[in-house]
Amino acid sequence: MIKYIFIDGYNVINAWNDLKELKDENLEEARLKLIEMIHDYAAFKGINVIVVFDAHFVKGSFEKHEMHKNVEVVYTKELESADCYIERNVAILSKKGEVAVVSSDYLEQRIVLQMGGIRITPKEFLIEIQNIKKVIKERTEISYVEKSNRLENNIKKDVLEKLEKMRRNL
Repeated sequence: MIKYIFIDGYNVINAWNDLKELKDENLEEARLKLIEMIHDYAAFKGINVIVVFDAHFVKGSFEKHEMHKNVEVVYTKELESADCYIERNVAILSKKGEVAVVSSDYLEQRIVLQMGGIRITPKEFLIEIQNIKKVIKERTEISYVEKSNRLENNIKKDVLEKLEKMRRNL
């Protein structure tokens, strides 16, 4: 079972049409929407999700970690790509459990496979997120119906019949 998923943030943003269009208008909003889309998935699957964004062209930037609910977000340091960060950490975390990487970068996928990780394309990951979203919605609707608090669902049938007779004055 997968314990960790690394997501190459900008790679996925550029692979998903909705996020790609949003990125062209507002990069920060595209990042936040990606993270938001992953929250429920991570909680449902019980997986540690780490979204990595390149900051290697940002002069003087330091590696930065943030938690957005149950999703860890990493901004790499100056001169470090998301690929380098992911490769370094896949090697470490693969000893603790299965690690998957979401990226469309072929070279990155090959390196991850050689390290014993699992590769997931952005398209496959989007389909997985959409499927999980449907399952969550179905389960939520079922549990809501099951939780209806009607008297007739909470008392014995013979008592219900007696109450009905009393109500009708029989």
